Amino acid sequence: MSDFLNGKERTCRCAELNKNDENRKVTLMGWVQKRRDFGSLLFIDLRDISGIIQVVFNSENNTELFNKAQDLRNEYCICVEGIVKLRDKNTINSKISTGEIEIIATDLLILSSSDVLPFSIESNQLANENIRLKYRYLDLRREYLAKILTLRHNITKTVREYLNENQFLEIETPMLGKSTPEGARDYLVPSRVNKNCFYALPQSPQLYKQLLMIAGYDRYYQIARCFRDEDLRANRQPEFTQIDIEMSFIDKEEKIMNLMEGMIQRVFKNCANINLKRPFKRMTYKTAMETYGSDKPDLRFGFEIHDYTEVFKDNKEDLFKNKIVRGILLENLAKDFSRKELDKLVNVAKIYKAKGLITFVHDSEGLRSSALKIMTDEEIKKLNVKENSVLLLVSDANDEVVCTSLGAVRLAVADKYNLRDPNKYEITWVVDFPLLEYSEEEKRFVAKHHPFTSPKEEDLIYLDSAPEKIRAKAYDLVINGEEAGGGSIRIYNRELQKKMFNLLGFTDEGIQEQFGFFVNAFNYGTPPHGGLAFGLDRLTMLLAKTDNIKDVIAFPKIQTASDLMSEAPSMVSQKQLDELRLILNTKADDEI
Repeated sequence: MSDFLNGKERTCRCAELNKNDENRKVTLMGWVQKRRDFGSLLFIDLRDISGIIQVVFNSENNTELFNKAQDLRNEYCICVEGIVKLRDKNTINSKISTGEIEIIATDLLILSSSDVLPFSIESNQLANENIRLKYRYLDLRREYLAKILTLRHNITKTVREYLNENQFLEIETPMLGKSTPEGARDYLVPSRVNKNCFYALPQSPQLYKQLLMIAGYDRYYQIARCFRDEDLRANRQPEFTQIDIEMSFIDKEEKIMNLMEGMIQRVFKNCANINLKRPFKRMTYKTAMETYGSDKPDLRFGFEIHDYTEVFKDNKEDLFKNKIVRGILLENLAKDFSRKELDKLVNVAKIYKAKGLITFVHDSEGLRSSALKIMTDEEIKKLNVKENSVLLLVSDANDEVVCTSLGAVRLAVADKYNLRDPNKYEITWVVDFPLLEYSEEEKRFVAKHHPFTSPKEEDLIYLDSAPEKIRAKAYDLVINGEEAGGGSIRIYNRELQKKMFNLLGFTDEGIQEQFGFFVNAFNYGTPPHGGLAFGLDRLTMLLAKTDNIKDVIAFPKIQTASDLMSEAPSMVSQKQLDELRLILNTKADDEI
């Protein structure tokens, strides 16, 4: 039978006490982290969200209280009254902030007991992730996760403070909206009232925040929940959170980029005590792809990509003829790359559609490569592969294949040498993205970011003749090879917006059906505007130095987009289906 609080109130949290509180009478509440029984002395590690403190029950001081404390087990929820005392110098625990003090218990209330745990909360040997997610409320008691969720709170708090200071209004936008094509599958919600109609959960508040600019709210932000029905990865969840921002009366990227640099700088300082230097680096999309093989380059290490096309311009062999040739030179590292190690890199390149890697190894036996027999002495000389070095080349007619495959190889080499240091932060803006990219699958142009991104004025001459040459007023903030946020200056001219939709293959009827409410608003005085969104989950991951997005979300989903704890998604009653006029298809997938 649990005790009631009997009028007791907590005076402070466990880790808020220190040696300056000696002889203070306190009331603490929390969970039993550990018990240690030494006959006449019983030591309890009491834990709450702030941390741990040691509580002492002494049979010589109070036999009745000591006997009551004998019932305590791990994860019992208790209330303890006691006096703060300094520990003996020989028993100080430097591993915890309260290690110089302990609580001499004078009263104990057992608020609730605990069953035997499915896994140990205090152990460094973590249980299977699926077990921990099934009992997520227990997993969340671990100090590691408590610190991460506290960090997430502090990031959000700092963002709000900064944006409020800069005259942004926090405004909520609808969760139940219209399904519009935004790149991923929508999560659909059937409407009971509107027969055969569906809402869509927002993939982002994009249209609404632009409408707020048209409405005259010239600086908006929202800590926005977003939903995308897509395949999951370690850093992707079906529901996620954006720091969503938009502002009016700007048509240049620099203004909003500079303002956001101030916000990120403050987040790093307030939440991680890291001083970032401004301005952040700027890099064009073209440079990022050609030098690092990615539009989100990791700048914590070298191994840059170089262009070797000129070396092979006169080579008539199929391997090089009319091909773009780029490569990575690994100086003084030949001794580290056996044939097996090189084969691993070949397989990495193939994942990104390269036919393979052309490898050159210069060791004590000289320069070795299967490509030497189809190269001239002049070409070999121009490669300039010095002794104890390795050159990795990709040759292909498609430059995107060349760059992205080498970008993946570059990361694999960095991981071999543990060069992606989570304690080091390298930040850059990537700018001048292509406005459009051609989809071979759909046989049409698709938006690189989204259909509302403004083209650069100087590139408007290519609208009809060469849309692939148009650069966007878009910008991504990249931190340690991760896209932490991105945005653009928006189209605010209705004729240009219509032209953009037409380039993407929308008919006038399709525009009206999909975006009618949005494009109609352009008829009523639209200001120049732009914005961006930061991934709160990803930003927290970077500052928490974890590569698992589940660590930064209180109740995450697993790979199948399901929740092991609540067992969502689940079947619903026939009555609910009838109210929504839904009939389930019970055929197996291979029968559909």
